[in-house]
Amino acid sequence: MKRLAALLLTLTVSSFTHAADSFKVCWSIYVGWMPWGYGAEQKIVDKWAKKYGIEIDVVQINDYIESINQYTAGGFDACTMTNMDALTIPAAGGVDSTALVVGDFSNGNDGVVLKAYDDLKDIKGQTVNLVELSVSHYLLARGLESVGMSEADVKVVNTSDADMVAVFPTAGVTSVVTWNPLLSEILEMPGANKVFDSSDIPGEIIDLLVINTETLKANPKLGKALTGAWYEIMATMSDSGKKGIAARTAMGVASGTDLAGYEAQLASTEMFYDPADAVKFTNSAQLKETMKNVAEFSFAHGLLGEGAPDAGFIGIETPAGVFGNPGNIKFRFDPSYMQMAADGEL
Repeated sequence: MKRLAALLLTLTVSSFTHAADSFKVCWSIYVGWMPWGYGAEQKIVDKWAKKYGIEIDVVQINDYIESINQYTAGGFDACTMTNMDALTIPAAGGVDSTALVVGDFSNGNDGVVLKAYDDLKDIKGQTVNLVELSVSHYLLARGLESVGMSEADVKVVNTSDADMVAVFPTAGVTSVVTWNPLLSEILEMPGANKVFDSSDIPGEIIDLLVINTETLKANPKLGKALTGAWYEIMATMSDSGKKGIAARTAMGVASGTDLAGYEAQLASTEMFYDPADAVKFTNSAQLKETMKNVAEFSFAHGLLGEGAPDAGFIGIETPAGVFGNPGNIKFRFDPSYMQMAADGEL
């Protein structure tokens, strides 16, 4: 993953030049990011772009990590990603990035599953299948920590998310860590027991729209248009009437499920439909502590770049303060645009 990101970074930024008032945003399929596809299809993003005299092209990328690599290389001005991946790919690659929209956090969408055991402590000595160095790996580490264990107590086997459902029933597999909708499919299988999930570490696996910091500084109208569009979509999808049902149905179908399936995923996702709630979360001291945990995990697994001397090598700026090196800030949480949305100033 790091090698691919580094390779892409060797591409010249001039390869991706665009008109001064034209911007590109990429997203990939996940419950908390389906609104971007819906907003593009329903011309909500276009409406807000036009309001600010710009153009915004919203592009779906089928491979999540590839989307982040393309953003890191300069192919896109903004991209959907988790807080951990924002730190370990663009920020670690030297691309100063800002969390523009804090959309939600996983509140049960990611889980540890044991076969024939119902207590996380029983995982000791087992082989655990997961996508190595992903948020699943982070979740496992946090779960083990909660019961006085560490990764030394298990054996991790890197397994593609595409293979996870097929792998679980096989004889040699005793434990997996994955995310929805795969998690829900596995939990329907005989002997499957969820023993730890992201609701046990609320607010730590965060889903974001991340934007290039230099681009945002030079083009605040892009920040305003994207944030304004996002919260119009949030108002639509959270509507309890026909309008909301239609929006959630469309998002469900686009993600390969239906209304019921999509709403089941939303039930284990803490969506910040109200910008004021997103601002409160971003301003909290907990966010800084969360990013400290994420940075420490990332450093321990060599994800902060070659030569990183410690977990604080990359400075992470939050409203509650900076974690890490204030002279090397490459990842920022800026609630100012969400605050504008909350104040009705967009």
